[in-house]
Amino acid sequence: MMGEQTRTESLFYYFRLEDQIPEDHLLRLIDQHVELSFVRERVKGLYSTTGRPSIDPEVLLRLLLVGYLYGITSERRLLEEVRMHLAYRWFTRLDFGQDIPDHSTFSKNRHGRFRESGVFREVFEEIVRRGVAAGLVQGHNLAVDGTMVEANASPGSRVPAEKRKDTVAVSRTAEEYLTELEQTNPVPGAKMISATDPDAVWAKKVGPAKMAYFDNYLIDTSSRVILGVEATPALFHQEVVAARKMMEQVQKFGLQPEALGADKAYGSGEFLESLLARGVQPHIPVIDRRHQTYGRFTRDPFRHDPARNLYYCPEGKALRYRDLSRAQRGHIYQTTEADCKGCLQKGRCTPAPSCKLFVHWNEPARQAVRALVGTPGYEHSQRTRYRIEALFA
Repeated sequence: MMGEQTRTESLFYYFRLEDQIPEDHLLRLIDQHVELSFVRERVKGLYSTTGRPSIDPEVLLRLLLVGYLYGITSERRLLEEVRMHLAYRWFTRLDFGQDIPDHSTFSKNRHGRFRESGVFREVFEEIVRRGVAAGLVQGHNLAVDGTMVEANASPGSRVPAEKRKDTVAVSRTAEEYLTELEQTNPVPGAKMISATDPDAVWAKKVGPAKMAYFDNYLIDTSSRVILGVEATPALFHQEVVAARKMMEQVQKFGLQPEALGADKAYGSGEFLESLLARGVQPHIPVIDRRHQTYGRFTRDPFRHDPARNLYYCPEGKALRYRDLSRAQRGHIYQTTEADCKGCLQKGRCTPAPSCKLFVHWNEPARQAVRALVGTPGYEHSQRTRYRIEALFA
């Protein structure tokens, strides 16, 4: 006989949430290996000693994790999903007899206590430490890169940097935020700044320009585990700033990186020299646009005599030290007009009366990195650094 399901509701249901969550469910696996109770002690000083008990800060943090893990960006929708989803309720410790927090309370804590305490970074670092302790992270070969993230700010919100305070509603909170921003995360060289999102800048990478940030990752290429994250304004030079900061922070995990792979955006002499000083091999293409004569020859045919601080051109003429260029961060060497007069290769060298050569301050580091090109380690880093793109996606 054909069965027919009728819509009936019981007044009471007797079952345990624990029994409804599969053993291999993502949230159960995370719950087994990640301890989040430390957040209570971390934010304890941000709560009053009197008044009604608040929502457990660990519950709020677990709610945020559910949102990030399952791509739920709206706080209202997140709490609606938690209300209906058994696994979400189980992970966040919200039984059927407990009320779901209001979205406004959730938002205030996220933008207030949690942001002020730095608890998000602590959770991230604790997870990385556990991955290292479990042997999931080797930490020998790393990769760094940044991707552009569009900001939730319209082009029309841009105002001259010196007038942005006048465009914000006069309130103590807004003034404190702008003061803090100027001290901790200034945007050098930005003439126009968004009044609604001062951290973002007008930038273009692919397609039309937009208000944006850079999201920067440092990863272990063997495991694809993210070891460092930094958000910066979408400015070219900020990628190196973020990379330098993440390389400093990775030491707290007890890792000793041997090599770092990256694209040419990270090939500045200053950054390469800082890596070599740490004992890290920079598997990075060198930025060479300044290392050429003011003419047609590249720098390669010029021979250096460090004892006399001279360079010799392909014809054997000496280029003596002439000047220091602080703007370009390097030194200028030059021949005399008499040396170049009548030279058979002058047409290939320079149209000027004499030959000039620019040498960057960090040229020894650049030379050391150029020597790594083509080695097995360099080629391996350049192949595996693309694994970071999957994490951005």
